[in-house]
Amino acid sequence: MRLEGSCHCGAVKFRLRSEHPYPYQRCYCSICRKTQGGGGHAINLGGDARTLRVTGKQHVSIYHARMREAGVKRAGRSPAERHFCSRCGSALWLYDKRWPDLVHPFASAIDTPLPAAPRSTHMMLGSKAPWVEVAAKRGDRRHDEYPDESIAEWHERLGLTREGEG
Repeated sequence: MRLEGSCHCGAVKFRLRSEHPYPYQRCYCSICRKTQGGGGHAINLGGDARTLRVTGKQHVSIYHARMREAGVKRAGRSPAERHFCSRCGSALWLYDKRWPDLVHPFASAIDTPLPAAPRSTHMMLGSKAPWVEVAAKRGDRRHDEYPDESIAEWHERLGLTREGEG
């Protein structure tokens, strides 16, 4: 599926191909919540990094989150790059060179109508803010940390892969 997205002010527009376009994965970690998730979580999609095309690149800035690991006193710099519009602050996509074939656009930045997810995965619940209410439905999966199941595996399990989309 071809996805098209943009920032709020229109300075940045982007497009890419996605074999995994269902917005099902809600991340409640403090990084996603504070940089992108106004409702207390962010929704990431999976896309093919080789197909990412951007207009208005001069307005894209990158943020590397500070992460503190258990037992370590100093916070370290995350290798993940959170791309956002430097004019309006809209979160656009996440890229991590450890997985160079993938890019994770934020569903909130996508302008293309997305298919409704039949189930959701709620992750990083161990670090969600106390004010956030998790709107999990029957059949949704909940994880205190990262789930073992990838975005591609979720789509495959539910029969929502390219072959299963009919």
